[in-house]
Amino acid sequence: MTTSRDRGLADALAEARDQPDGEARCAELERIAARADATGDPHTGLAARFALIEAYLHLGERWRLVELVRRCLAALDRAPGLLDGHPGAADRLRRHQRQAVEALFGTPRVGLDQARSLLDDLADRLGPDAEPVAELRCRLADHLGDEPTARREHGRWHDHHLVSPRRDPDQSHEQTGAAAPKPRRDPDQAAGATDPAAGCPGCAPARSAELLAGWGEPAAALAALRPVLDRELSCTDQPERALAAALLPWLRTGKVTRAARAHVRAYRRHRRERAAFPLLAAHLRYCALGGQLDRGLELLAEQLPRLDQPADDLSAMEFAAAGALLCGLAVEAGLGGRRIHRPGHGSRPAAEVDAATLGGQLQALATALAGSFDARNGTGHQSGRIASWLAERPLADPVPLPPEDDVVEWPDDDAAEPGPPGEDEPAPLTLALLTAALDVRGDGYTVEPDGTVVGRWGEAVIQFRRLGRQGEILHARVAAARRLPAARRAQAYAFCNAWNHDRLLPAAYVHDPGDGTLVLAADVTTDLAHGVAPAQLVVLVTAAVSTGTAYAEAVAALT
Repeated sequence: MTTSRDRGLADALAEARDQPDGEARCAELERIAARADATGDPHTGLAARFALIEAYLHLGERWRLVELVRRCLAALDRAPGLLDGHPGAADRLRRHQRQAVEALFGTPRVGLDQARSLLDDLADRLGPDAEPVAELRCRLADHLGDEPTARREHGRWHDHHLVSPRRDPDQSHEQTGAAAPKPRRDPDQAAGATDPAAGCPGCAPARSAELLAGWGEPAAALAALRPVLDRELSCTDQPERALAAALLPWLRTGKVTRAARAHVRAYRRHRRERAAFPLLAAHLRYCALGGQLDRGLELLAEQLPRLDQPADDLSAMEFAAAGALLCGLAVEAGLGGRRIHRPGHGSRPAAEVDAATLGGQLQALATALAGSFDARNGTGHQSGRIASWLAERPLADPVPLPPEDDVVEWPDDDAAEPGPPGEDEPAPLTLALLTAALDVRGDGYTVEPDGTVVGRWGEAVIQFRRLGRQGEILHARVAAARRLPAARRAQAYAFCNAWNHDRLLPAAYVHDPGDGTLVLAADVTTDLAHGVAPAQLVVLVTAAVSTGTAYAEAVAALT
């Protein structure tokens, strides 16, 4: 990829390629590319930029690819024959174009218009309905908080991807830009060939599952992972990446033993693998929401030095948010004084900090990074996403973690999951037990991200929550659908006082939301520290619903 007119420039490029990785080598390649442009040598300029792209990928600075890829594409548009005689070079450039678009998700240093321009260019080259285009548009919309568009593009993406090809497990993983199914539009590829812009097919299920889990669809996320968990797809990142993506969906669907086994197996690899830093947030969130606080604090202390040299800003933000959540829950559990060593970095000296202090530092970092993304994006989505993470509460009681040597097999065997307790067998109160009691009754309900179960029964909206340090308290809050104007405050108080005088349940009160109306609410609280049998829980839920409904109907009948 050079000319005979500038043999000195060709020699300089060869020497630069042999230099050690680092800023000096990148600076020399930049100089060679600029000199080639000035002397009218597009072959050497293109070769230098290809070398620069590979160098920046090796350094973990994907955001630098955007301008380099744009210049390479422009050079090829001016002279389409530049890559003649260089098999594979066009595929490499298409792969790099995808990586340049993906750089937007990792850092606010990439301009939104720059990434959109590269994505539009990819759509022009592949067709607007091509699978890689649909996937990247889906992920871009999700990053910006446009869920309807993201869901629509997700459907288009998977219209292409309903049946995925098997992949050689020895093929390199997603960061190398391995191939996926080729869109039908491209006539230059043989039948059955794959498109380098589509990303790694072995990692595609995990990318899809992460989106679905973020939209509050844990069952759909697990379904998306089936091709990997069933060993139909693989790559060098699997199964550990899929197991990390499944951790919270398994917790949210009550598969706590499976989640524990998956965490141990996946973390055994991720704890030391440099490219796995973006997956550590999933492990920390699992520990926080799965009740494994001691384990989580150990992991946080072990991985904290990596936060000073993250893969990108997104992974730093998510790691910091997950660590802040873990520390916050540790404080609530009485572990706020636990000391964690934080190494020095830059102007920050090394220090032993308690969990409460570290949690505040990590929350500040996550919030600042989210604000940087939102300032670039013109939305508040990333800040809202981090706030929702920080507000999460445990989803399940902790289960014993297996030794690392016991998790050689994939944790996808239903037999590994303990069965539900007998109808008369007391067990700790869990979200799964609570929803099972509602299912027995045939009630409709939704489960909010913090584990609150909400349903509507006639004139009553009832929320069921697990309170207490171990989630051992069942709390049912009733809100009457009818509101009274604030001018009827005296009547509302009189009604609640009369209700509480004449009836044991629920305990009634008046809530003023400050909008000129009054909410007449009530609650029922039951301490289940010694456990609850499923049949008993059905009785308690039935009592809360029946008394709450009667209360709301009485409010509706007020004149």
